[in-house]
Amino acid sequence: MSIAPAVIDWFAHNGRDLPWRRPGFTPWGTLVSEFMLQQTPVVRVIPRLAEWLERWPTPEALAADSPGDAVRAWASLGYPRRALNLHATAVAITERHGGVVPETVPELLALPGVGEYTARAVAVFAFGHRHPVVDINIRRVIARAVDGHGEAGPASTTRDLRAMEAVLPESRTDARLTNIAVMELGALVCTARSPKCDECPLRRQCAWRLAGCPAFEGARAPVQKRFAGSDRQVRGLIMAELRASDIPVLPREIDAVWPDAEQRERALAGLLSDGLLVATGGGYELPG
Repeated sequence: MSIAPAVIDWFAHNGRDLPWRRPGFTPWGTLVSEFMLQQTPVVRVIPRLAEWLERWPTPEALAADSPGDAVRAWASLGYPRRALNLHATAVAITERHGGVVPETVPELLALPGVGEYTARAVAVFAFGHRHPVVDINIRRVIARAVDGHGEAGPASTTRDLRAMEAVLPESRTDARLTNIAVMELGALVCTARSPKCDECPLRRQCAWRLAGCPAFEGARAPVQKRFAGSDRQVRGLIMAELRASDIPVLPREIDAVWPDAEQRERALAGLLSDGLLVATGGGYELPG
């Protein structure tokens, strides 16, 4: 039995009103939102997305400004390398595609920082093409409802895309809705730690529920290290110092953000290597 009809009907009554789902939302806006949504919660993305699209409503607008402007505007979204990649993508779209976001998966994959998920998400959600789209929420729903496993386990692009392809209707419109609806179901109902099975539209056909919700015994996906005290936290503190300054930040100011000199130097070296800051005039600043 296909899961598509039930999840599409559920989504029609329960889907969130998100900016990138509204009629008329541009392909560029969809691309920007997908960059921002990588490892960042929706509630933090929505206000930042609105600010970005007001300032840079087109790829050309962002490409005309510096990478440092993009990094500064990224603010507290985390993983600021995404801002550099998004700026590089804006430049590539401007130079290679005349400022028009491409719509095929191969063209999208050729853009800086665009991987399998983002390419397919833009092709499907912005242009209505029929492709499977897979994120952790979709993987979890498929694992439980179709495969009868309590968790999705480690990701496998080939396997996961094949599994989602198997549940997509032939209709492009219904396939697009199925991608969105399954993703939403995983985000709101079929959650990782406390699934709301009694509210799930698949409760009568979910293989995991019908099996009695057995404990997961397979391989688990790697767990991300704690943020507190990590190099990521130190990198974030250094980046915050640079975003708050319009002039180069001196080494002694960098020294003040974190007491562990070895960890601080490691984080600083990583930021320099990633191109997120540059050494200049005895200090550091965002890339020009």
